[in-house]
Amino acid sequence: MTANSSRLVHLLEAFGFTAYVAWYIWQLQAAFWYSWIVFPLWLAISFALHRDTPRSLGWRADNLWTATKRSAVVFLPCIFGICVLGLLLGGSQRLIHPLLVPKRFFGYLAFCLMQQVGLNSLVTNRLLAAMESPVRASLMAGTLFGLLHWPNPVLVPLTWVGGILMSWLFAKERNILPLTLWQGVLGTLVWWAFPVAWHHAMRVGPGFYHFHAH
Repeated sequence: MTANSSRLVHLLEAFGFTAYVAWYIWQLQAAFWYSWIVFPLWLAISFALHRDTPRSLGWRADNLWTATKRSAVVFLPCIFGICVLGLLLGGSQRLIHPLLVPKRFFGYLAFCLMQQVGLNSLVTNRLLAAMESPVRASLMAGTLFGLLHWPNPVLVPLTWVGGILMSWLFAKERNILPLTLWQGVLGTLVWWAFPVAWHHAMRVGPGFYHFHAH
């Protein structure tokens, strides 16, 4: 396989995986409940064919402290900004977010870990192989990530920016563990900061339209 062909294959897989996620969100999860099985199968087959390692996938502990410090520089200001915005939008009058209950928060972290595997271990990795430019790969990965949160007017712009930042940090440090934690904290704060009437309990796809506030 030539270098150009290899890059095209990597690019097609990144877009193909994202397209399947979108299809699942908008149709398959309601029509065919078992269609979720494609995700672990796709990931396992892809990682095996590309001979990915825990290190290349970002499943590592050897650079955990370095990756955490670098990501803190990026995300601590984001956390501060969301908190200030939340107070301006009346967050002090809202109840404590249910995800702050430890059991629910750790469950949400597990969901964030799944998203990091999809976004970075697969999509960003393939885009890096296709584009050989961390900046371009991060911009593309963040754009795809943001589009998957359509039509939520709160989540689309925030996940676009967040996706770009997380993808860029992954390209620099190759570690999804601190990114998972930051995503969990940021997601929880976003739920609290913005009125539920805006983000519809963080729903995306058809679920956004079916939400009814109590």
